[in-house]
Amino acid sequence: MSTYAGEKETRLNLMPWPVKVDLTGGEYRLDQQFTVAIRGDAADRLYHGTSRMLRRLSARTGITFTQDYLVRDSTVRNPVMVIQVDRPGKLVLGEDESYKLQVTASRILLSAKDGIGALRGIETFLQLLEADSSGYYFPAVNIVDHPRFAWRGLMIDASRHFMPVDVIKRNLDAMAAVKLNVLHWHLSDNQGFRVECKKFPKLTEFGSDELFYTQAQIKNVIAYAADRGIRVVPEFDLPAHTTAWFVGYPQYASAAGPYKIERKWGVFDPVFDPTVSKTYTFLNEFFKEMCSIFPDKYIHIGGDENDGKQWNANPRIRKFMKAHKIATNALLQTYFENKLIPIIQRYHKEVVGWDEILAPGLQKTAVIQSWRGIKSLQEAASKGYRVILSNGYYVDHYMPASSCYLVDPSPDSLKLTEAQRQMIIGGEACMWSEFVSPENVDSRIWPRTAAIAERLGSPESVRGVRDMYRRLDGISVELENIGSAYIKNQQMMIRRLADGNHIAALTNLINVIQPVETYERARTRQYASYTPLTRVVDAAVPDPKVARNFCFMVDDFLSDMDPNKDTLEAIRQELSIWKKNDESLEVVAEKSPILKEIEPISKSLSVIASIGLEALDHIENGANVGADWVNSSLAKIDLAAEPAGEVHLTIISPIKKLVERAGGR
Repeated sequence: MSTYAGEKETRLNLMPWPVKVDLTGGEYRLDQQFTVAIRGDAADRLYHGTSRMLRRLSARTGITFTQDYLVRDSTVRNPVMVIQVDRPGKLVLGEDESYKLQVTASRILLSAKDGIGALRGIETFLQLLEADSSGYYFPAVNIVDHPRFAWRGLMIDASRHFMPVDVIKRNLDAMAAVKLNVLHWHLSDNQGFRVECKKFPKLTEFGSDELFYTQAQIKNVIAYAADRGIRVVPEFDLPAHTTAWFVGYPQYASAAGPYKIERKWGVFDPVFDPTVSKTYTFLNEFFKEMCSIFPDKYIHIGGDENDGKQWNANPRIRKFMKAHKIATNALLQTYFENKLIPIIQRYHKEVVGWDEILAPGLQKTAVIQSWRGIKSLQEAASKGYRVILSNGYYVDHYMPASSCYLVDPSPDSLKLTEAQRQMIIGGEACMWSEFVSPENVDSRIWPRTAAIAERLGSPESVRGVRDMYRRLDGISVELENIGSAYIKNQQMMIRRLADGNHIAALTNLINVIQPVETYERARTRQYASYTPLTRVVDAAVPDPKVARNFCFMVDDFLSDMDPNKDTLEAIRQELSIWKKNDESLEVVAEKSPILKEIEPISKSLSVIASIGLEALDHIENGANVGADWVNSSLAKIDLAAEPAGEVHLTIISPIKKLVERAGGR
């Protein structure tokens, strides 16, 4: 039972929230004499993780500790902190990640069954750090914790837009900070093949634009992830999403080539020919090599969005289907998968696939990843397949953290037995990369993925949205401290957009806008892989903090029977800034033509801010506002809700609420 609802505990900035948290009174005061010792059978990763803990504490506090790094032969007399483990731990699905953390005024004990659990406990310990006028300290506390789900992942698409190694590594650091344990690495698609294959070098020679990971780089990333207790599951999407395969090896496609890398986005026709033995000979040699590089037990085979057009147009394939009594393309894909899965199993691996692979005859060893909804998740679990949820966790779709936070992999509404519910092993946030670059990808993943990490890691009962946001603000600072670029890169993009001119005006606007939904953006203009992602829409972030806090302030103000004057003045101050902002932004836009497309949004912000100020005056004065003013104001607000430059205002709703209150509604 979590003590999350306890009043004194909710001051803490822990995320994911542990199973049990008890503040016991007092604190441990941090100074340069802080020392750590590891006891028990620990792997090198725990020594490395503990050394990183010391460096992170030192960086945050400015304290130079007498202890520098930990190695196996370190001798520490009377350590302040003891990390006790029974065994090293293995990077496998279902490993014990539980831990207990006790902080007193004089000693700290972190105990875990294995080193993986100890790494999770270290992150909680670091999140406990607080400060006052006397210095830095850790509150005295007893914490007991274990994750709710065993599979807690983040998918990063490195195919549509290539993500260099440093981008992957800084996101691995962020994943570790919020206790995610699987990097799902999407490495092939129509727009690029991203892994060096020595057996088939034309995969990258012709299918990558020379943007790919060498095998040495892959191994380095895997080791980096393993050091943080994170498994790496590669995805090679097939039989469809395979154009980049066929640029170098067209003989395995279902239609004659030649092929070229796709530069645009969408669902494309190229698909492997499942009816000829040479396809499986090729895939056997390919996966033999890949399975030797990627040590995890699981390989993701994709399986999604096969439109079947090449199969329908190929007389030989239709003849094969008739001869083998394969009635539909879905069953032909299952035929393909049931030929492919034994190949992968030959190399001691199991497969994961998107929910389209779920069809009669699919082997029960497969793990189903549900992207189309709870219905497919329920179907897979009811049929005895292990399943992970991604529907609702597509962070490229710009939904607020509150939305994905309340999506549960195992909601009460599922019609499953308890045994069938146990087949739901977790979930993954998904970062598809049509509209992201290495520059802004972090801002699409974080901090919202921390809310998903809590949903997958914390007790189901931890669901308070307001407190989630409070703690999300705290974890955001720590994510930036360890290298996540979502805050600093946005500021850099704003400076570039404004050409260094009066960036405050552009910042004020970006603080209250966000990109339109992904599919709407794709319909707005023709995008390609080489389209620059450097406009205002690319600098704007989902769920912007300033706008969100304004929404909360308005709700608090309107829900209070005796409205708080401080809250009213804070609302008025924000509205006054936004009302005047367009004048300043006009000057900036004159020197930065790239900003011209968002001038309508800037003017709309000024309009609705003026309406909000009028509404505040009416509410404060208790004036009897007529219906004409209310209706006219609401009509203007509706016009302001229209997007421009592929962004829209995120403070429409609270302004409407102020107008409606002013009208007595």
